[in-house]
Amino acid sequence: MEAAFTRHRPVVDDALRGLLVAPGSTPVLHEAMGWMLFGGGKRVRPVICLTAFEAVGGADLQRVLPAACAVELVHTYSLVHDDLPAMDDDTERRGRPTVHVKWDEATAILAGDALLTEAFRLAGDVRAYPDDTDPRAILRVVEALGAAAGRHGMVAGQAIDMGIEDRADTEEDLLHLHARKTGELFRFSTLAGAVLGGAGDDACAAMGEYGDLVGLAFQVADDVLDLHEDRDAGGRDAAETPSLPALIGEAASRRTAAALADAAVAALARFGPAADPLRALARYAVERDH
Repeated sequence: MEAAFTRHRPVVDDALRGLLVAPGSTPVLHEAMGWMLFGGGKRVRPVICLTAFEAVGGADLQRVLPAACAVELVHTYSLVHDDLPAMDDDTERRGRPTVHVKWDEATAILAGDALLTEAFRLAGDVRAYPDDTDPRAILRVVEALGAAAGRHGMVAGQAIDMGIEDRADTEEDLLHLHARKTGELFRFSTLAGAVLGGAGDDACAAMGEYGDLVGLAFQVADDVLDLHEDRDAGGRDAAETPSLPALIGEAASRRTAAALADAAVAALARFGPAADPLRALARYAVERDH
């Protein structure tokens, strides 16, 4: 896993920097976009996208890099908007002021909008892929990104999380919330890697299942880690935030996360050693301490 991050993260970072290299007539907007995009993210989603691509036999990373960058842009937009006063009302992320604090709410909203729009422009830009890339694969990736990010995916999870929809107050409800808000982008990452790697339908389905499960494992583990963090520095009160540990306890939540990680590893049974970084990532999801 460490080798995969060491190899892939610089590739992703270089590609993302290239997207913002020419700010044009909106330098403040571009600076605000880059503030969150290069604010210390782990790049988990794009790295697993590239790793899934390799696991199905893909070789030329340029064939999958637009999709890997696109999912990071969507993830980053969601963080900018989540931090807004109308959402989680956070003033700090990764040890730095959030975008609306450093600039203002309007700039943060527009920076998030621009990141989201750029994600779809990039994912659908046939010029960003090698000339022999199947255009049907590109279209499938764009459709999958829309499904993962939109009203049935991440945004649906955010609506439940914010209480706009019925409050998640059972274990089943919370896992459904996490599957939408977190799991959908993980699913997209592994599915896009498989699709652009030329995998068949069964292999793509298996990669998508792995993404679902490992995304859920990550989020449940995050909820456990949140128990041990100071929640008094701003944002919503912990008691108002849907949380699996608050509902079933820390020990049961850890068991749930471990079971999800085991199921994610099992979903990779058809793949060989090239999928070992993905197997390691599932273990890391539940064993990490930050």
